[in-house]
Amino acid sequence: MKLLALDTSSLACTVGLAVGEARHVRHAEQAREHTRLLLPMIRDVLADGGLAPADLDAIVLGNGPGSFIGLRIAASVAAGLGYASGRPIVPVSSMAAVAMQAGGPGETVAVTQDAHMNQVYLGLYRIDSAGIAVPVAPERLQPLALIPEVAGGEVIAAGAGWERYPALLAANRDGVGTVSDVRYPESPALLTLGALAYSAGATVGPEAIRPAYLRHEVAAVPGSRP
Repeated sequence: MKLLALDTSSLACTVGLAVGEARHVRHAEQAREHTRLLLPMIRDVLADGGLAPADLDAIVLGNGPGSFIGLRIAASVAAGLGYASGRPIVPVSSMAAVAMQAGGPGETVAVTQDAHMNQVYLGLYRIDSAGIAVPVAPERLQPLALIPEVAGGEVIAAGAGWERYPALLAANRDGVGTVSDVRYPESPALLTLGALAYSAGATVGPEAIRPAYLRHEVAAVPGSRP
């Protein structure tokens, strides 16, 4: 399977190429640099793998939730590649990737990313025996308050939202067992999620990409997440 993955939903810009078992990756954490970094990173990993976009099976898009501008950057590039190459898009959760990076089988991970306005994007996942993040609740906007699903547990806290808002961690300290240093999605986890989704037929055409903005009253984007 030949998959290209990209994600700019957060401060991180991450790109990866899977060619069978081989992985070629680029990752950078630089604020407001996604438009400068993304295309050269894609060119680099494709060159590493000796592939052109038309050689791919699909393009894996880290689909948020996350930054409105960041999501638009990756979605636009993925759509352009999809149109040019005729390859489908595989949207996957950026926060599920973070959960897989932070947790192991049997563990529960609460991922938060900064949504501004004293809110975070929240995703709750259980890591299955194969290391895949399985949602235990829908991704949502969360105020800086108690998270009912976390209370009384031994949850792993991952993602940059916990660091950005100490009040959120304080409100949920009794349910958080470990605070992970994993903050942003990286392409190996995106590629794993993308391979599973592609094998299950969970693809869309480039015209059907719907980034998971969640804050629709700000983003004003119709439709729902694929």
